[in-house]
Amino acid sequence: MDTIMFTVEQARKHAGFSQKEMADRMGIHRQTYMRIEKNPESATIKQGKMISDITGIGFDQIFFIN
Repeated sequence: MDTIMFTVEQARKHAGFSQKEMADRMGIHRQTYMRIEKNPESATIKQGKMISDITGIGFDQIFFIN
C-alpha cells in the first residue's frame, strides 16, 4: 500500500487549521509559518516535528523539500 504524502500546506489544510492557527500553535509569527509553506526546506527539524504533531500527520508523510 502506498503512503499518502502531503505538502506542508496540504497537511495544515487536512488538519483544518489556518496559517495563523498553525503559527500560534508553533509559537512563531505567521510570516515565518508562511515562509515554511513556501519554502519547506527552510523548516528546522524541530519545526517539522511540531507541524507533524499539530496536524497528526507523520513526519515521514510530509514533504519538507520543494
